[in-house]
Amino acid sequence: MSPESSGEGSSPTDACVVPGCGAESARHLSLAEARRAFPDLPEKGRRAPLCREHYRAWKKATKEARTLDRLGW
Repeated sequence: MSPESSGEGSSPTDACVVPGCGAESARHLSLAEARRAFPDLPEKGRRAPLCREHYRAWKKATKEARTLDRLGW
């Protein structure tokens, strides 16, 4: 069995979708979730790959809203 078909790490690496950034993606969010922090994202696909720095920026920008959403359970 080749390393490409082993299941682990078999998906191709994407580039960060934030304009001006071309870093390797670390996380994938839904496009609607990513638009909460980055409203200028392109209308392409359903998922938004984000690099580590932009994922951290998304977490900081949406921290209060995500906390309030969890309190409603």
